[in-house]
Amino acid sequence: MRQRSPGHQTRWPRRLRVAAMLLGCASAAMAQDAGALRSKQAALREQLMNNQFGRALALESTETDGNLKGDVYAVAEQPYAVVGPALQGMDHWCDILMLHLNVKGCNWRGSGAASTLNVAIGRKFDQPIADAHKVEFNYRVTANTPDYVQIQLSAETGPLGTKDYRIVLEATPIDAKTSFVHMSYSYGFGMAAQIAMQGYLATLGRSKVGFTIVEHKSDGTPVYAGNVRGVIERNAMRYYLAIDAYLAALSLPPAEQPEKRIRGWIAMVERYPKQLREMEPEEYLVMKRKELARQQATVAKAS
Repeated sequence: MRQRSPGHQTRWPRRLRVAAMLLGCASAAMAQDAGALRSKQAALREQLMNNQFGRALALESTETDGNLKGDVYAVAEQPYAVVGPALQGMDHWCDILMLHLNVKGCNWRGSGAASTLNVAIGRKFDQPIADAHKVEFNYRVTANTPDYVQIQLSAETGPLGTKDYRIVLEATPIDAKTSFVHMSYSYGFGMAAQIAMQGYLATLGRSKVGFTIVEHKSDGTPVYAGNVRGVIERNAMRYYLAIDAYLAALSLPPAEQPEKRIRGWIAMVERYPKQLREMEPEEYLVMKRKELARQQATVAKAS
């Protein structure tokens, strides 16, 4: 896929690019307990078995007045004894979020109710942290039992009228070897954010689509959701695949996990090129290695 050069991308105002990228960083109310999450799994049984993803996964997206929401439900091929602890801890979430091609940096501070994650979000090529937009998320483990965990990240404000960001993840065991995971995000927006998104959809996002099949052409070719729903669905998948790649690397020695994660993430993205391909795999790997090295240097300096 031919890549736009940095010079081409700057023709679209930076503030609009930043807002569009941040529209994929949030979440909504969740099941709240293991029983409710298992009920959702049962309700999605057919979708999990038969879908366009080639795996046990279901994706939902909705747009309501002043709010956008996306949800990914999936069977993770990891026992809950691994998934539950692995998804707790701010450092773990920085490892997860850094896999997204637009996340340029992540650090954390505080403990308990004062815990925060500071995420730098930028463009899909290497750029200085100073040029990225900073978003501060409050981090909470809102439930942690032998059969259910829930983690929430929330930010009250974002750029250009966006607000009430939520990234929420919950998980429960299915059996001794697998877990059921639900990741959701949502955010509110005002007129400025609407204008920013319209600018994105009219330019860089004009031909991009999501995963939901809304109809079929006369020859049977699927027509996928576009516009705002496409944005939500693409980002939902990118963040879920980051979680999946993070979990898949845990069996390796710690020093080998970062490379395994970035290779795993881009390999999964390549399964859905129509929706998710933004750069060539080797370009992504080179960029992420540099960003992770910068991240590690920042952590080492702060410790």
